[in-house]
Amino acid sequence: PRLGIHVCRHLKRLERVVLGYLEVPDGPGEEARLAVLETLRCAVEHAWPRMPCRLPVLLPALLKLLWDVHTDPGPTPEPVRAALLQGATECLALLDRCSAGQVKVLLEGVYESCEDGRVRECIRKVREDT
Repeated sequence: PRLGIHVCRHLKRLERVVLGYLEVPDGPGEEARLAVLETLRCAVEHAWPRMPCRLPVLLPALLKLLWDVHTDPGPTPEPVRAALLQGATECLALLDRCSAGQVKVLLEGVYESCEDGRVRECIRKVREDT
């Protein structure tokens, strides 16, 4: 939030950091991944005109996070899992808004082929977000 629109200067580097943190679980509390989702949410809100071109990188990373959080049998408590899923869903919805619905279009095939109820629910929320 402090950088505001000036975050655009740092998007390439920020993108690498976000991707790195989203890939790796950081223990039962998942503090780092929750913080990086919040950072991504703020970056999308402030630099929304620059986000559509970042969809090819961010969309797969967020979808992988949804899947990993759901399928990981680790010691992460349920409220933390729910917070991660909600954070990823919010980021996907924001990306969809700033890309004029491109995320919804790209998620169509994922939704149809996804058999998992929890991941499917997150995708449904993004698809129904206006």
